[in-house]
Amino acid sequence: MARPESEYNRKRNFELTSEPAEEGKRERLKKSEGLSFVIQKHDARNLHYDFRLELNGTLKSWAVPKGPSLDPADKRLAVHVEDHPLSYGSFEGSIPKGQYGGGDVIVWDRGIWEPEGDPVKAYKAGKLGFRLYGEKLAGNWNLVRTRLRGSGSKEQWLLIKEQDEAAQSASSFDLIAERPESVITGERLQRDQQGGASTGKKDARSKTARSASKASKDQVSPAREKKTKGSRGAVGEVATMPEQLSPQLATLVSTPPAGDWLYEIKFDGYRILTRIREGEVRLFTRNGHDWTDRLPKQAKAIAEMDLADSWLDGEVVVLNDEGLPDFQALQNAFDKGSSQSMMYYLFDAPFLNGRDLREAPLEQRREALEALIEEGSSLLRFSEVLDADYQHIYQSACAMQLEGVIGKRAGSEYVSARSADWIKLKCRLRQEFVVVGYTPPKGSRSGFGALLLGVHDGPGSKNLLYAGRVGTGFNEALLRQLHKQLRRLERKTSPLASTRGLARQSDIHWVSPKLVCEVEFAQWTKEQIVRQAAFIALREDKPAEDIIKEQPKTPDEIKSSVGRPTEKEATKRPKGDTQGKLSGVAISHPERVIDKQSGASKYDLAAFYDNIQDWILPQLAGRAVSLVRAPEGVEGDQFFQKHAEHLAIPDIRHLDKSLDPGHAPLMQIDSAKALVGAVQMGCIELHTWGSLSDSIEKPDRIVLDLDPDPKLPWKAMVEATQLLLSVLDEIGLQAWLKTSGGKGMHVIIPVARHLDWDSLKAFSKAISEFMAQQLPERFVSKMGPKNRIGKIFIDYLRNSRGASTVAAYSARARPGLPVSVPISRDELAGLRSAQQWTVQNLHERLQQLSADPWADFHHRQRIGKAMWQQLGAKAP
Repeated sequence: MARPESEYNRKRNFELTSEPAEEGKRERLKKSEGLSFVIQKHDARNLHYDFRLELNGTLKSWAVPKGPSLDPADKRLAVHVEDHPLSYGSFEGSIPKGQYGGGDVIVWDRGIWEPEGDPVKAYKAGKLGFRLYGEKLAGNWNLVRTRLRGSGSKEQWLLIKEQDEAAQSASSFDLIAERPESVITGERLQRDQQGGASTGKKDARSKTARSASKASKDQVSPAREKKTKGSRGAVGEVATMPEQLSPQLATLVSTPPAGDWLYEIKFDGYRILTRIREGEVRLFTRNGHDWTDRLPKQAKAIAEMDLADSWLDGEVVVLNDEGLPDFQALQNAFDKGSSQSMMYYLFDAPFLNGRDLREAPLEQRREALEALIEEGSSLLRFSEVLDADYQHIYQSACAMQLEGVIGKRAGSEYVSARSADWIKLKCRLRQEFVVVGYTPPKGSRSGFGALLLGVHDGPGSKNLLYAGRVGTGFNEALLRQLHKQLRRLERKTSPLASTRGLARQSDIHWVSPKLVCEVEFAQWTKEQIVRQAAFIALREDKPAEDIIKEQPKTPDEIKSSVGRPTEKEATKRPKGDTQGKLSGVAISHPERVIDKQSGASKYDLAAFYDNIQDWILPQLAGRAVSLVRAPEGVEGDQFFQKHAEHLAIPDIRHLDKSLDPGHAPLMQIDSAKALVGAVQMGCIELHTWGSLSDSIEKPDRIVLDLDPDPKLPWKAMVEATQLLLSVLDEIGLQAWLKTSGGKGMHVIIPVARHLDWDSLKAFSKAISEFMAQQLPERFVSKMGPKNRIGKIFIDYLRNSRGASTVAAYSARARPGLPVSVPISRDELAGLRSAQQWTVQNLHERLQQLSADPWADFHHRQRIGKAMWQQLGAKAP
């Protein structure tokens, strides 16, 4: 379908730019939402700020050369430009050089705007007054049309700040200088990072990108121009890029087989695959976890390569003073949240600039990739092939105390599995193990004595075998940190299928097999126990279920399997209706995708709940639960179910019918089997009552759900939560926080069971009304979307008998499968959104927690008459 010939579309070539096209129909304003605004910082021919206001289904736009000023004395020129589509409001990226507006763009500010009077009439009259609620800008503003004419007869307006509480003198605070970053990513434009104008490196990048694109198209052997299965077209031809990609893995060998091998350093880091799709860069671990937020510098550097749809493969490392990979330094950098010191070594490009290169020869993929990477980059490097024979390469690597070398067969293809075409030769015995338990410390040692190690007895097996213990390689801080994680995972029984080789068991603390650690050791004994083991680090990028004993292949074994995978990686999505048991529950149709955005399957969700059972079950135990079922996934029909009826969930408890007369029994989930069983029956969300089942008429918590206008900036939600907490502090109530997993925040006030439901609801309503009365510009106490335009409704209606709230650690039936997550009060200001954690990344947060944010959650608070009076309400 041809795009409409709007002025916006006429100026752009959408085959070259990643900006969104205007598709014709302007979006209709939802009456339940405010009007959005966005300011994009644009480093084009001249740096300027594009100020855009949503009106009549489009973004009215002005170019402000000097940017907005908080000083009412500054009247900033604003040149009226063409309307932009609403979808442009979230655009960040690089517009190619030579295209209209060529240069880098970030979202400098965004939020909602509230017009004074009729905005359409005011816009036509040339005097538009409004109030901004943004991440950076606030208060009252005016856009005034002048009689001056600029270049091309474009209208010239003035952007003026009014004198109010948000105004500041330019001499005391320069907003443009103090806040240069994107409100989405926190990143700055390249010129801001360099403290001046662009260096011209972008031109070099564009040139190498064009060269690489040509290489990826032309440098393919005619003999390999054949059709392949699935979505692959002819080799090197334009093809549909896969949403997900598993990496090619190397096979451990004792010595290399005959043949033409290309050798590279075996980096001691994290394997990372990069997906560039429609201008968006995402970085994934080998297990598919999205680490883009943990590697923002590397993601930005990749974005500057100006690539079309691509998959790149490499390893992130930190180099020590001698220029060698240091895994402990890498972990320290991740712990500090600093990606600046990390180097991303790229070594393959299975998909490049929209072309499928997986069946192209290794050398041609590498040549196309090398052309992209700018020499001297502090963040990206190309993994060079070592120019020497194998013996010298291997001996030199071991002499430099490197982990080993990787060999890749010349001319080989890229396959998403462990392959005999890639081999690894290690200088020392070193691999990952599952932590299955620990021993108590002795003497002056703190934390624990040694970690007990396990491996699965084969790919895809659930049987863990004892593999020895490791008691060295820890410092005091690491002992304390690991001990906290281990205590949260403790269990009464051994997770091992066999304890062969384990002498004493009386003093062992068993743990659920969730943690994976890397260990270096001297050798395997005849009993398959490691000797002289030393702890290296925990590994977050490898799942426990994939850990097996690594067995070196002989040259003859490698020769017999060249050109095809030697072993499939243990899948997390078993095929068939009879496979995939979790906590004793068989998951039917485990590979059914329930969320297209993340690609998560039914099995993935069941495994998520099974893995976090120690965290979520205490939130469910003893409470009636309601289920949000979505049998066809988050995009299909959803059903809210309070009663058991005909649901055959294993091990779920049916409560006494007298608790809800006239209905089927209420349900309660007290075990992992019932938790996983609920997912088997299509459940995604778990909601709990505000009272325990054994005293259902006496609620033990107040839930205040802060429900915002969806277009309000996240800053407004953080500030609203802080204001509410301040009021609760003032009246003497302690509250705990959790993200909703949707748009807002949940403030939980535990109370002693001394009020009935009517009294609890009346008190929560009094809080809501008090906030709306005191701060009417921010809060509203009436429900309904039309009442909360530009504001936040404090929903008190969840404090009614029979009402429920999504449980802490429950997934939400929304795109991306976000999770409702408890946070500490100190974390609130740094929170990026209510959907910061998802089914895919929650485990990373839980592993990094030094303490449970709700560890001191208690139910001792009582609502006294003085509290009612402070809220201006009368106690019942």
